[in-house]
Amino acid sequence: MNKVILMGRLTRDPEVRYSQGASQTVVGRFSVAVDRRFKRDGEPDADFFNCTCFGKQAEFVEKYLHKGTKVVLSGRVQNDNYTNKDGQMVYSVRIMVEEIEFAESKNASGGNGDNGYNSSYNNGGYAGGGNAPAASGAGDGFMNIPDGIDEELPFN
Repeated sequence: MNKVILMGRLTRDPEVRYSQGASQTVVGRFSVAVDRRFKRDGEPDADFFNCTCFGKQAEFVEKYLHKGTKVVLSGRVQNDNYTNKDGQMVYSVRIMVEEIEFAESKNASGGNGDNGYNSSYNNGGYAGGGNAPAASGAGDGFMNIPDGIDEELPFN
């Protein structure tokens, strides 16, 4: 089984590109910094993972995520090895994202771009199914979603 779950913050704005050819595919790439639970003197406080997503998920990442956004993602680890111009083998891994969701509300993040929706996006849409949960009260980390905004939400 090859499954990884990470929670961290984007280290830079996502890069989104469109593949060439008859059927264009959207490819999103970003990096996530994940704090280490146990820290030792002289060792880094965080690990950095390069992540890739495709299609609607890449469009979601481009539209709603930016540097500093805290996310939870799941996916699989894939070798990303190559031979450099000096003929040396370079070993690395990449996380192929299968699901991604916001890990904090807009208020908690200080306006870090999740528009107040505590939602997720996987390859099929909003993880809870249907529309995003509308909040009932203030102070619970959610905001009330105004009528008529449904066509702007990526997880309808």
